Amino acid sequence: MSQLWDTSGIAPQKNVVMAGETIPAIFWNAVAARGPNVWMRQKDFGIWRSWTWNQTAQAVREIGHGLMALGFEARHTASILSNTNIDWVLCDLAVLSAGGVSNGIYPTDAAEQVHYLCEDSGTRVLFVEDDEQLDKALAVRDTLPLLQKIVVFDMDGLRDFHDPQVISLKDLRALGREHAQQHPDMLAHRSAACKPEDLAILVYTSGTTGKPKGGMHSHHGLVYTVRGYNTLIARDERDECMCFLPLCHIAERMGGEYFSMYTGAKLNFVENPETVPENVREIAPTVFTAVPRVWEKFYSGVMIALKEAGGLQQAVYGWGIGVGQQVADLVLAQKPVPASIKLRFHVARLLALNNVRKMIGIHRARFLVTGAAPISPDLVRWYLALGLPMLEVWGMTETCGAASGVPADRIKPGSIGPAAEYNEMRLDPVTSEILVRGPNVFMGYLNLPEKTAETIDADGWLHTGDVGVVDEEGFFRITDRMKDIIITAGGKNITPSELENELKFSPYVTDAVVIGDKRPYLTVIVMIDQENVEKYAQDNDVPFSNYASLTHSAEVQSLIQAELDRVNKKFARVEQIKKFWLLDTQLSAEDEELTPTMKLKRKLVEKKYAPQIEAMYR
Repeated sequence: MSQLWDTSGIAPQKNVVMAGETIPAIFWNAVAARGPNVWMRQKDFGIWRSWTWNQTAQAVREIGHGLMALGFEARHTASILSNTNIDWVLCDLAVLSAGGVSNGIYPTDAAEQVHYLCEDSGTRVLFVEDDEQLDKALAVRDTLPLLQKIVVFDMDGLRDFHDPQVISLKDLRALGREHAQQHPDMLAHRSAACKPEDLAILVYTSGTTGKPKGGMHSHHGLVYTVRGYNTLIARDERDECMCFLPLCHIAERMGGEYFSMYTGAKLNFVENPETVPENVREIAPTVFTAVPRVWEKFYSGVMIALKEAGGLQQAVYGWGIGVGQQVADLVLAQKPVPASIKLRFHVARLLALNNVRKMIGIHRARFLVTGAAPISPDLVRWYLALGLPMLEVWGMTETCGAASGVPADRIKPGSIGPAAEYNEMRLDPVTSEILVRGPNVFMGYLNLPEKTAETIDADGWLHTGDVGVVDEEGFFRITDRMKDIIITAGGKNITPSELENELKFSPYVTDAVVIGDKRPYLTVIVMIDQENVEKYAQDNDVPFSNYASLTHSAEVQSLIQAELDRVNKKFARVEQIKKFWLLDTQLSAEDEELTPTMKLKRKLVEKKYAPQIEAMYR
């Protein structure tokens, strides 16, 4: 594998990097060991500000003491309603250090959802990012009798606001400093009193099949899993990571905050979700974890830029990526790369491929990690052709994040790899459902013992709901969700995710939902990539006045039809998509059709757009 890239920095590490059997224990041990070193960075007013471990510890100590001054007891729950930022991490670690339970709420959630999550979790203190999030809390607080205090990170626009139940984070820290003078050892005692078996965090599922369920994770499960991550993909203090996915999601909480806390890798926070492309070029992370939608967006950006480039640049890129694909194909097949091709690849890197990597911001990356949703194998091969291993990991809230991962020295596009060595995986002999067992599996769903019993069987196997296959080398591949498999009227079993992933490889398609259960043929609902389709329309003089008119234009319809034709060529006739409909409403994370990780909710889309679906079958 070293013929294409250096895997020395990706080798699994089985040593214990930082001692501690609870999250607070690891954090405070890390502070003692790394005190003056930089741990986190965040851009404020155009300038990157660094936070050392000592500075982080001071803030966590003040917030923790402030919570105790408010009457926050061990095992009380605090929730955080905010975008991903350093304050989120500070408050999370303070809650855990005070012996409490930390819960995250998506900043895109409506007031009604905030009420449900606070009520279900028994939230005593609610941290909110700004006036927008505060409005949600104020709208529902009267029906939350356990809620004692609302803490606001950013008080801009609230200078003249006064409410006895609301306090700024700045004032909470000041309160904490006073409390610490009177009770200097109280936070340390609370942290030391935390037991590995204690409930540490709640991670609510996205609620695509009903109300969100609160996944419970103990300190032991979190510590066990975060140590296991280093046996899957290693990091150390030299690494630069980018933190931008929601911290209330298990992926960023574990793979970002806690894993970096354990290994000492630096965490760089983006300004906001819209500035990710700009920030990644500034940060140039050495390890980059993202969801497929981000990787698709980067690829689309390169393809669009290429169309605007001159003929010579297009030719050089075409030759360079062709050489890269040759090398990648040989390495994936575990075959030696001839010296002549190695030399050509070196030249291709110098002339074209390194520029593509710099354009994206991944020129310093040792490897890329993708997860949270299936990704097109062709996209994995494209990044490999640039000289970057893309490692797919798979897991869920209930497995505390990654439960399997593709090793750097044996990449198989389309596979989620073998089971991580810290858990077991197997297929149900009857249904082929993927089952997982290990100390990383969650404690169960809060307040839902029956749902927990349905999910974890008597032998400790977690039923994931994903259907898969496993090859002779132990590599798993997900074929679909159990509830999503389509059986056409002709009795043909169809895996919609394969078709959807092929469509999403197009720079003009953001997401797709294939329809066809008990139907005579397949159809698809498509969400276009607004930026790229708008650019196509402008470059080709296609008139449009708004998003809806853009999707209705004949030229855009033809553009998507061409992408559909490309995909259909890869499948048998019975598996081909006959008709499509473009979503003509511009969706954002606030819309009910999208999950917080920006995936279309299949069942809701099928229900909400039933008339449009029926029209495709008339």
